[in-house]
Amino acid sequence: MIEIKHLTKRYGKNIAVNDLSFTVESGQVYGLLGPNGAGKSTTMNIMTGCLATTEGQVLINGHDIFEDPVNAKKCIGYLPEIPPLYPDMTPYEYLSFVGAAKGLKGKTLKDSIENVSKTTGISDMLHRLIKNLSKGYKQRVGIAQALIGDPDIIILDEPTVGLDPVQIIEIRELIHSLGKKHTVILSSHILSEVSAVCDEILIISKGRLVANDTTENLSRLLGEGSVILLQAKGAADKIRETLEKVRDVRSVTITNASVDGTVTAEVTAEADTDIREALFYAMKESGCPLLTMNVKQASLEDVFLKIVSDDIPDDLKKKLSLAKISIYKEEKEEDAS
Repeated sequence: MIEIKHLTKRYGKNIAVNDLSFTVESGQVYGLLGPNGAGKSTTMNIMTGCLATTEGQVLINGHDIFEDPVNAKKCIGYLPEIPPLYPDMTPYEYLSFVGAAKGLKGKTLKDSIENVSKTTGISDMLHRLIKNLSKGYKQRVGIAQALIGDPDIIILDEPTVGLDPVQIIEIRELIHSLGKKHTVILSSHILSEVSAVCDEILIISKGRLVANDTTENLSRLLGEGSVILLQAKGAADKIRETLEKVRDVRSVTITNASVDGTVTAEVTAEADTDIREALFYAMKESGCPLLTMNVKQASLEDVFLKIVSDDIPDDLKKKLSLAKISIYKEEKEEDAS
């Protein structure tokens, strides 16, 4: 659906995007992450043809965004961080203007406005002035203009910034539904939002792609071993001793021991091991009933902070080579050879 090849953007001596390469497949929701100044918005502006590149190529459904911009842009709907709204227009007037700019007319334009209004939930607001709408509805109008013409790709830059919790939930649900029919690229600083709606994660740091995989795979690769939280009935010392004897257990921490005999423990096992069954039988044989057992994974916040660290340890670089980013490194080496 989208191919980014060796993209570079320089502003004088400053490099905003540095030899960036990745591929976006159809029918997926992608989260684009990175600290402030990492090059996310610059990358989005280049992908949509709003900004020229210094080097590299962007292909949208096989169309070069710079050599064949008309056909490439027909495939894209874009919502910038600040929605490009005209406050003295009504949503209907604004969507008519955007649709006409995209080449829609007559019944096709009318039907498209009706469809995107239903999808974004703004049908009852179509004839109010945009300046009188709430922040949430303005954001919905912005998404509606991105959907006009039914493009294959929807690119959203910080779509929930400035919204209240209820509006954020509504916009997240809308984005999730869009992912069923469109390829969606979402940039956000809210990591829980990315975890909730995205199938794949792209992390950019200092203009470079440093990770590309699912949240689950990155959490598994970058976690400090497998961590299991459990509750059991019995004496804390006996439970600790029982757990420590289980094969592949690295450490046991008793986090709480209540007066009713309930003990909470955190068990860390060797990486890439599943010791839940062994723990279950060990606790059964010890006569300490197991009440609960849950696997604790590294959160997206943990993963993000490790990856964008200024000093990435060698062992972390090795783990990252197991993620999908290794594909692009191999391609680059082949190109060089």
